[in-house]
Amino acid sequence: MLYHVVMRLRSDIFVSALTRQVFNRGGYAAVERKGADSAGAIYLRQRFRDGTETLFAPAPQAMFGEDEAETRLFERRFERAEASAIDDFITREQRFDPDLWVVELEIDEIGDLVAVVS
Repeated sequence: MLYHVVMRLRSDIFVSALTRQVFNRGGYAAVERKGADSAGAIYLRQRFRDGTETLFAPAPQAMFGEDEAETRLFERRFERAEASAIDDFITREQRFDPDLWVVELEIDEIGDLVAVVS
């Protein structure tokens, strides 16, 4: 019997690589909240100059195809929202998942940095 083992990149390594890519493109990235190194869920706060933010959250597992099992997929939870709305959402999420990561990104476009599902 043959088994296919799926390995996803550790959260700490993914965040490190993402922040490096953002800096390489002239943007800014910072870890706002450090979660579990190996498998913490990652939330991305994209901040804009007008003070609004877009929040990308881990996509539900049901959205993963067989070929995407190793990839981290994100979905847009808030788009150009007030920071306070995103703060409230993250506070609620932390109650259920104290191991989550929050990464702040200041870059105009992140579409080619991470996989975003519609």
